[in-house]
Amino acid sequence: MVKAVAAVRVLVVDDDKDVCDFMETFLVKDGFEVRTLSDATKVEDEVRVGAYNLLILDMMMPQLDGISVLKAVRKVDSDIAVVVFTGYPSIETAVQAMQLEAVDYLSKPFNPEEFREVLERVRRKKGLLKSPEENLHRVIGETVRGLRKARGLTLKQMSKRTNLSVSLLSQIERAESSASISSLFKIATALDVRIQSLFGDY
Repeated sequence: MVKAVAAVRVLVVDDDKDVCDFMETFLVKDGFEVRTLSDATKVEDEVRVGAYNLLILDMMMPQLDGISVLKAVRKVDSDIAVVVFTGYPSIETAVQAMQLEAVDYLSKPFNPEEFREVLERVRRKKGLLKSPEENLHRVIGETVRGLRKARGLTLKQMSKRTNLSVSLLSQIERAESSASISSLFKIATALDVRIQSLFGDY
């Protein structure tokens, strides 16, 4: 049985309540689970306990600027995806944000479709895909890669064992291509496991 993909948890931080309300409406409509904060001093504690996947952070706020908030957040959560948005873009703050591993840096007002592309990129990078089918491809890819590396096999060696191209095997491992049952059988045989083992907990 395929598990449902959990909702992506998003924390929106902006001192402008209207912006928070707009972002919440926009994101909830797209299927995200959203909490908003207008007080930047509370972000660190909220991230520590909230198990968020994504932080959307305003750059210019009265209590703390976005870079200071991001530095504090990185001390408690190095994995959370961060998108910085600002009405006052500058090269300096953009560089600082990227050095702190922000996924993107957007100007306000943002283009909704451009923002959706950023969100989709975050989901893919973090394995938080909407489609259960896409999520299954990711699980298969990670499992195949893990088993191959555990056996000390290169993609080239796997290619010889399976008679599948290095390119296809690489695409399967990166979840960029869906493998046929025939291909999965060849991969399982080469790795000396049952084909069911490639599906993780599905």
